[in-house]
Parts: sequence; C-alpha cells; structure tokens
Amino acid sequence: MLVACLALYQPDLFLWYGSEAIAWGLGLIMLGMGMNLSPEDFTKIFKEPRILALGVSLQFLIMPAWSALLSWILDLPTELAVGLILVACCPGGTASNVVVFLAKGRVALSVSLTLCSTLAAVLLTPWLTYFYAGHYVPIEPWSMLKSILLIVIMPVVLGASWNHWYPQSARSVAAFSPLVSVLFILLIVGYILAAKRDTIFENGWILLVATGLLHLGGFFLGYLGGYLFGRQTQECRTLSIEVGMQNSGLGAALATKHFPGMSLAPTPCAMSAILHCMMGSLLASIWARSNSRGSDQ
Repeated sequence: MLVACLALYQPDLFLWYGSEAIAWGLGLIMLGMGMNLSPEDFTKIFKEPRILALGVSLQFLIMPAWSALLSWILDLPTELAVGLILVACCPGGTASNVVVFLAKGRVALSVSLTLCSTLAAVLLTPWLTYFYAGHYVPIEPWSMLKSILLIVIMPVVLGASWNHWYPQSARSVAAFSPLVSVLFILLIVGYILAAKRDTIFENGWILLVATGLLHLGGFFLGYLGGYLFGRQTQECRTLSIEVGMQNSGLGAALATKHFPGMSLAPTPCAMSAILHCMMGSLLASIWARSNSRGSDQ
C-alpha cells in the first residue's frame, strides 16, 4: 500500500525501473523459487495426485472464467478487461505459500500446488488468455508460451538444478531470495502504477472494484470447490488461498511485452499484487485466530 501511494503521488521514485526490467525482475524471483526446491518437492506431486489435480483444476477453471464474467458484467474498457483476464489466467503466486503458513494451512500442499500450477501455466496461461480475451484483441499464444518458458520455467529449472548440484551455495543465496523477491515485486508494482498514473486516476474505482471482486471470488470459490469435493477444513483453506492469489508479476511482464499498445493492460496486474496480499493476509489472520480458539477449547 505504501509503494502504491508513493508511486501514484511521487512517480519519479519508480519510473527509473523501466518496462524492460520487469521480465528480468520476475526471472530473478523465479530463480529464487527454484533454489528453494528439491527433488522431494517434485516427487510430492505424485503422492497426493487427487488434491493436486483438484487445486490446479480449480485455479485454471475458476479464475479465467470469473474474470471474463466480471469483465462482461462491469462492461470494462478493453484494456482493463484484457489485463484482468490475463492475470486471472496466471498460476498461483509464491506469496500464497507464506499466507498459507500464516493461516496454519498445509504449507507443503501449497508449495506443491504453486509448483504444479506454474508448470501447467506454460500451456494453460497462453491458451486460456487466447480463449477468454481473444475477442478483445489479437493474441499470439505461441509467443506468450515462449515468454513464460524464458522468464518462468527456465529460471525455476536453473534454480532447482543449482540447489541439487551445489546445495551449500544455493542455501546461502536462497537465504536472501525472499527479500529479493519482495523488492522486485515492489519495484514492478511501483513502476506500473507510476507509469500509468494518469490513466489509473481516470479509471481508479472500476479498476479497484474489478480486481477486488476477482480475488474475493477466487478465495470464496476455491474454498467452496474444496468443500464440495469433501476435503478437510485445512485443505479447503489452502485451496482457497492458492486459487485466490495469482502470480501478478508474471501477468505484468506478459501484459507489458505482448500488449505494448494497451497502456492500461498491466494495471490490473499491479493492483492484483496489492489486493490479493491484503485479502490473503486478512483471511490468514481470521483463520489463524479461529485455530487458536479451537485449540484453547
């Protein structure tokens, strides 16, 4: 919130970052994610296939369709609609793992779901964006797929390989990766808000409402999906957070690269980064307190 306010009212603090640096920043974030992965994290995928399949399915079935419905109901301008759909088609973000920990959910499941959805995003994000947003603007899914491979999958694989072959140095670097990740997300969000300052002020309320409803729906429908499939409360909460929190940095990088003529397209991604962390943290606080009260009783 502080970065958002500074970017909107003192844009020069962030304009130096530049749009070309967004992909590099996201690549470093994903490299840090990879360095925290071990072979065991990949083998866990095969130990709980049903709930992992459920989580990834909820992620990519609910959010893109919900964003398209919101765009139609709210009659969003084309650029905002494309940005909202794009961020909804992105995989779960790594911040969800921290929020699941704070909510006393299943952290191992959250990490596995983030990994699975990130891998699945290579194919699903471009084609779902094409399916739901293709009537707004021409979209080249193959070009978008190439971008995801370069700025997401390649750094994750590189980081995981580094951790496997050189674990000691990887642990030393990984100790700083969460701080680096936060720094670059703040820079990406700050730059986008600063660069689009005037258009954001013109469309601020509709942008806030659309992005807020997107994530509220994701948290609610993610929990509901787990409940309807008979999952335990702890698992439902984990699914809720995973579905409700997106990789907004990826959305911002893709919007900047693939829709350069649409000045508003990256703004729902930047707003998403702020709102889903706020909403997720609030949910985590409520659920953690309910756990504490239950244990006291």
